[in-house]
Amino acid sequence: MSEELILIGEIVNTQGHRGAVRVLPLTDFPERFRRLKSVYLEQGPVRRLVHIGRVSYHKRFVILEFREIPDMNAAEKLKGAQLKIHRSELVPLPDGHHYVFDIVGSSVFDAEGEYLGVVEDVLRTGANDVYVVKSGEGDSLLVPALKTVVRDIDLARRRITVVLPEGLRE
Repeated sequence: MSEELILIGEIVNTQGHRGAVRVLPLTDFPERFRRLKSVYLEQGPVRRLVHIGRVSYHKRFVILEFREIPDMNAAEKLKGAQLKIHRSELVPLPDGHHYVFDIVGSSVFDAEGEYLGVVEDVLRTGANDVYVVKSGEGDSLLVPALKTVVRDIDLARRRITVVLPEGLRE
């Protein structure tokens, strides 16, 4: 059984003429690219392991050179490819913090056990995240991801228990 792969970036263009690519990092930890020795490139149904030769940063992009990509012509074919890593290579988070992709898809219940819906998205507001919970009827409930509201996150059961502030459901 293969380990789950996690998306960390997307190739948006080439960089220079030596085969480097410009990557839009899809991670809160773009510095992770310096520690990686390899990544999986995924384009549609095709996935292959490539080895990182050189890493640099330019504005909001990560510039990568892969040992298997010899020139700009080869790099050009990689536009749109996704960069993925094994879950075991994720940056460890502090206790009480979770990756968004682990939260999305979780069932949400109130403290009395009433089913509220499924987390469809997580909005990053700056002050705190907000879980977009879609009910069975198609309504959305915006749940602030605060310790006073989110009482338990059980990733193994994909279940979140919340205590909603007064008036949030009306």
